[in-house]
Amino acid sequence: QVQLVESGGGLVQPGESLRLSCVASQSIPSHYAMGWYRQAPGKERELVAAITTGGSTNYADSMKGRFTISRDSVKNMVYLQMSGLKPEDTAVYYCTAAQYLTALILGRVDHWGQGTQVTVSS
Repeated sequence: QVQLVESGGGLVQPGESLRLSCVASQSIPSHYAMGWYRQAPGKERELVAAITTGGSTNYADSMKGRFTISRDSVKNMVYLQMSGLKPEDTAVYYCTAAQYLTALILGRVDHWGQGTQVTVSS
């Protein structure tokens, strides 16, 4: 059963922006922390950003100032606004959910989406 579904990925030129969206099913408790991970070709999966229902956020150092995570509790959705995209941002981006923000940051993820491809190229 699919509980997290991402959308918004695609091809974009360096320096441009893109917004990813993720909708969570009702089976995921509303108090769960949510976030985004990514995996680039030939590299290990890494945290991008995370957010709690209360609005507390956490970003990987390389994404600070360029990426913004937000959440809409009414629509059961989470977003990732990406600006100033670089070729090295090319990766499959995964929506995630976990009971605790700290657990999600440490990779103790309870739910994974199917992923959406983001390609940054000239």
